[in-house]
Amino acid sequence: MFGIEILAKLVKILRSAASPNQIAAGFVIGMVIGLTPFWTLHNMILIVILIIVNVNIGTAIYSFILFSAFAYLADPLFHNLGYFLLVDMESLKNLWTFLYNTPLVALSRYNNTVVIGSLVAALILAIPMFFLAKTGVIYYRENIDKKMQKWKIVQAVKGSKIYSFYEKIRNLGD
Repeated sequence: MFGIEILAKLVKILRSAASPNQIAAGFVIGMVIGLTPFWTLHNMILIVILIIVNVNIGTAIYSFILFSAFAYLADPLFHNLGYFLLVDMESLKNLWTFLYNTPLVALSRYNNTVVIGSLVAALILAIPMFFLAKTGVIYYRENIDKKMQKWKIVQAVKGSKIYSFYEKIRNLGD
């Protein structure tokens, strides 16, 4: 039953009045927060941005959960990328030293191999994932949603008295 509720809420987000850009932006912010260790400065800044900017928070939560599970599996890869950036790239050592001596930046925990590796990976994925999510939302709204509305089970639920009562209650605020 729990899986059906999650799927229903996801469909509700996709059918909402939120623009594809808002849904995709929420997805990307959730992805970055999910891929990187949670208690970092950049994640706290992203959470503030998520609250202030008009993006879909529900999508961010779903994306966070999805990518947190993936990040757990990808941590060894993030560690290798972070180790490469922090230790093996001699040309960046002066930059890392400067950043480490900057008080606010030192709080970001960038000198942890998993943090910097996952952050770089998330930033590389951010733009392609935004456009992929936006395209997915548009495709769902133009193609899949119309087909789902024709399903007999959807029509049966929408024809029930419980659903019409729900619609009346939902529209009271409008």
